[in-house]
Formats: sequence, structure tokens, C-alpha cells
Amino acid sequence: MSGTNNQSLTVNESAENYLETILMLSMKLPVVRSVDIANELGFKKPSVSIAMKNLRQKEHITVTDAGFIYLTESGRAIAEAVYEKHEFLTNWLQDIGVDAAIASEDACKIEHVISQTSFEAIKEYVKKCTCK
Repeated sequence: MSGTNNQSLTVNESAENYLETILMLSMKLPVVRSVDIANELGFKKPSVSIAMKNLRQKEHITVTDAGFIYLTESGRAIAEAVYEKHEFLTNWLQDIGVDAAIASEDACKIEHVISQTSFEAIKEYVKKCTCK
């Protein structure tokens, strides 16, 4: 892989998924805990605990003594970038006729491998096409 300034390259796909999940849960819950993440993703709590430890060490999250998980500035930036890609790609795929469930699943795969440059180009192209 060539050296780019793409922030999502600083974490792996699994970390991106966890950060995105924390962001999404924080939009609908007063606080986010490991058990909430485990339930949302269908993972066992020990797996989530290991992931949270790794994200904490990379300073993408903070965890209070009560076990509440919060995104740091860097964690939020990564989560929001992944979430934006997911939402945009899901909607775009649905707009071109892909079933909602398949669109969401495919968007989840694409969001982790597409460069920010290509994503921005697709957004601009779609914006031009829909403004006609």
C-alpha cells in the first residue's frame, strides 16, 4: 500500500467497526458500555473487552471507572468518517436499485477499503448526476 494521508489507515477494519458502533450507539443511548457493543455486534463480552483495551491504548476511546465508553477526538474523527461512508454508500446503492439489506452489507465492506480520494470523487460524481 502506498503511503497516503488517509486517517482510516491508522486503524484496522475491526477497530473501525468498533468505533463506528460506539458512535452509532452514542446517538441512541445515554451512555455506551461494553455490553451494549457486544449486544449490537453479536460478539462475546471478552472479545469486546480486548478490543476496548486496544482502542484505549491507541487513545481512540476513554473508559470511565463506571465502564462508560466515550470516543476521543481521534476516535470520533475515524468513526464519523466511516459512518459517513457507510451512510452515503448504502443510500447510493439503494438509489441504483440494490436491496436495502444488501446495500448496507456491501457498504460495510466497501467503507473500509475505499480511499478518501475515491470516496470524495464518487460523492462529487453522484452530486453532479442527481442535480440534472
